[in-house]
Order: sequence, then structure tokens, then C-alpha cells
Amino acid sequence: MSSRVLAIWCPDWPAVAAAAAATLPQTHPVAVVHANRVIACSATARADGVRRGLRRREAQSRCPSVHIAQSDPDRDARLFEPVVSAVDAVAPGVEVLRPGLMLLPARGVVRYFGSEERAAEQLVDAVGAAGAECQIGIADELSTAVIAARHATFVPVGKGADFLAPLAIAEISAEPSLSAPDRGELIDLLTRLGLRTIGAFAALSPRDVASRFGNDAVLAHRSARGEPERPPSARALPPDLDVEQYCDPPIDRVDAAAFAGRALAEQLHAKLTAAAVACTRLLVQATTGNGEGLSRTWRCAQPLTPEGTADRVRWQLDGWLTGRNGTRPTAGITMLRLEPVEVISAGALQLGLWGGVGEEEERARRALIRVQGLLGGEAVQMPVLSGGRGPAERISTVPLGDEVLAAADPDAPWPGRLPAPAPAVVLDARTQVVLEGPGGVPVRVGARGTFTDAPAQLRWGTKVWPLRGWSGPWSADERWWDPVAAQCASRAQVMIDGKALLLIYCNDRWSVEGVYE
Repeated sequence: MSSRVLAIWCPDWPAVAAAAAATLPQTHPVAVVHANRVIACSATARADGVRRGLRRREAQSRCPSVHIAQSDPDRDARLFEPVVSAVDAVAPGVEVLRPGLMLLPARGVVRYFGSEERAAEQLVDAVGAAGAECQIGIADELSTAVIAARHATFVPVGKGADFLAPLAIAEISAEPSLSAPDRGELIDLLTRLGLRTIGAFAALSPRDVASRFGNDAVLAHRSARGEPERPPSARALPPDLDVEQYCDPPIDRVDAAAFAGRALAEQLHAKLTAAAVACTRLLVQATTGNGEGLSRTWRCAQPLTPEGTADRVRWQLDGWLTGRNGTRPTAGITMLRLEPVEVISAGALQLGLWGGVGEEEERARRALIRVQGLLGGEAVQMPVLSGGRGPAERISTVPLGDEVLAAADPDAPWPGRLPAPAPAVVLDARTQVVLEGPGGVPVRVGARGTFTDAPAQLRWGTKVWPLRGWSGPWSADERWWDPVAAQCASRAQVMIDGKALLLIYCNDRWSVEGVYE
């Protein structure tokens, strides 16, 4: 029971918050848009055919009465604070993953109310009293509990993997606060590989997942197997990481609070950088002039950046200072404090090229501009993700300071494109090799784009390696209209002695194009 997690999910929260901000009834159809596309909608809007991903005009044509609201994370967080406060009054220790989703350890609240079912009833009533609807899920692990909340299910102890197994693979990317931004690309790849359920993905070997798909896939695979996303760390928190600021005069305006929060976030991350750690759980505390104490914990799937910390501080202070349902403090804030509750190695945070995420980047940029002044504008090039079928074609360069334009559209369809992930090393000078079948007969790619025989070994110079695995081929007939630039090539991936290679077949010969690390 000690490790059980209780997740509270308020469905369609951005749409619910938008309706509340516009003083519309909860039954009115609402759609929230970003970049002219629907990112959230209410149940009544869905009943009329509105779906996420639709263009704004298409959503309005399907449901003429729909209320269109722009995406506003500040609004969502501000209106979610009364809901969190209502839950915190019933069960202290709430952690916010994002506006609309929170969690807490199940042990205390279940012990207090006597059972998981009784605890869930009390929490649903508390959320309902705050003017919202919710679903509750309980499971052994955090991600499983969040998925269980979407299904309003209590997963028995030790049965997380059994609960997840029959669900669609897309379920492990449904919650953005628990996955990397590019998790959707992983799900698309797994679907194309025929892994359509979480159970099918969980059945893969962890070693195979780590070597083939990358770090985010490893985290997704642990979630699919019902394992802890982040193993407990035995290391103690470095001392003196928390930062605080005394406010004189007291802060009672949201803009002043946001300014103070950003300055405090920069101080916090300066300490984190010096200690070589990154924060994944952040406690935001405030004290008012009348002695009121306000605190809230934010949990994040990815290590917080200074901008992410500042956003959460701003959201929280906005919710407190403009709180409804009696949650607004009776005096201005006199002290702000940020405390990292959980930290991990700073290697998990994608820092800039020179190790920083702030002024260091700007200093480096000025130094590169000086190099351009000495050696010419073309001396400093920036890589740009481009379109193409092979790994070398997908990276183009532009001079520093020029408009960042790709040589070809990366989002355009590229039939025969090499599937992700790309090789870590792309060879400028391709080394010729021989791919052989079981009897030592050279393997080629036939007119139908398939192997003439099953690959069994790779001959590289005087050495011969047996293949531990292979995939492909992927064929591409490029620039067939140009007799000079035309190229008909096929690519295949092979595994030899613990290392994966990318081979390219062109002009009846195989060459090594890249190496996977």
C-alpha cells in the first residue's frame, strides 16, 4: 500500500477553464485552439463532431454554436487552483502535474477513509464542490495511475502490467506531462511496426528497446511494463538548494509576482547548475503579511528549465492572488520560497552547447559572430533539420545569422525514407562491404525491392561477422527525371557484434553509410 498512487484527472480542463472564464454553462460547446487548430474541446462539442487537430473553421462548421477560446496556460492554472485547494483540504500532500491533473500518495487518504472506494468518493465530492468534474485512478505506479484515471479504474496491487496490456499503444502518449514532446513519433513508429497494444510493446526486451529506439522509448517501455518511471535515488539532496525572497512592499499584483518569480527561478537554477543537478519536483511556498502560508508541489516528467520553473511559479501565484472560492489570501505576499523536492543528475537536462541555458548562450553567440567577422560569413554554419530519405540529406547548414530555412521540407512525404532513429555517426567516405547469405552467396536487392537471399553475414575487408539481426531494405528511386543526378538506392540495418550499422546498396554494391551508437 505504501507505494500506491492516486491520480485525479479533470477531463478537458482547458475547455472547462475557458468556459468558466467566459461565464458559460458547462454544457455549452467549447473548443480551445492553438496555432488555429483545436487542442481541447468539451464533451458537448465532441458530440457535434469537434475533434482535436481540426482547424478552427472546420470545428465551427461542424458545430456553429461552439465557443472558440485561445490556449492560455495562465488561465488554466489560475482556475485550477481552487480545485487543488479543495482536494488539499481533504487529503494534504497534493502534487500538480499540470492544470487538470494532480496526484497524491494513496496510503494516507485510504487509511483515513477506510478504503480506496470511500476515499475516491470523498475526493470526487470535494472536486464537485469546487465546480469541476473528475475521474480517479489508483495503481502502483504514477503513469499507470494516470492512465487508470482516464478509465476511472482502480488497478489491483501488482496488476499494473495486466491492466495496461490490452490498451491501445497510444495510451502511453495520451498524457503530455508524463512523456517527451516527440513521444507521438515513437507511437507512430511502433504502430507501423505492428505493435498496436501496450502489452505487445511491453513484451519486447528492454535491451532491444534501448538499443533501437532511444531514451524516451526506454521510459515508455518501463511504463508499459508497470515498472517505476524513475527508480528511487539513494543520494541525498545537496544542501542549500532552496532560494527565497522577501518582498517589500508586499506583492498583491500578478505582474509583480511574475517578475519576482522569474528572478527567483534564475537564482534557483544557478544553484542547481553549480550542484550539477536538475529539479523534477518543485515546492512553491509563499507567506502573506497576515501570516498565511501557501504551498504547492509541482511534479514534472522532464527536468525543469529556468523558463519552466518561472512558468509554474507564475501560474501558482496567479492562482493564489486571483483565487476564487475563498482561496485568495487576505494580504499581500511578503516572502517567496522555491525548494527542489526531488533532483536528478544534470545530465538528464538538455543544456546548451556551452553548458548553460541563459547568458552563456548569448556570449557564445557573440563569440561566433566575431569569428564570422574575422573569417567571413560562411565560416560559421548552423545545422537545420531538412527533408530527405537518407541521414546525410536530412541535415542542411545555413550561415549563422541567416534565415533558418531547410533545403527541403522535412514534413513532406518522403517514400523510402529511413525510419527513426537516425544513426549517430554518418560517414563521409563510405566503406565498401559485402552482405552474404547463409551459403556465402552475395545478397543483393532485386527489382521488387527485396533481398535476393536472407542476410547471414557481413564481410568487411578481411573480417567476417555473423549477423545478429537485420531489417529492411528500404528502397528509394530518386531524381529519376535527371539522368545526371538520378540514384536508385536501398538501405538496410544490420547488427554485428553488439553494434548496428546502416548499409546502402547502390550500383550493385553495399557500403557502410552510418553507425548507430
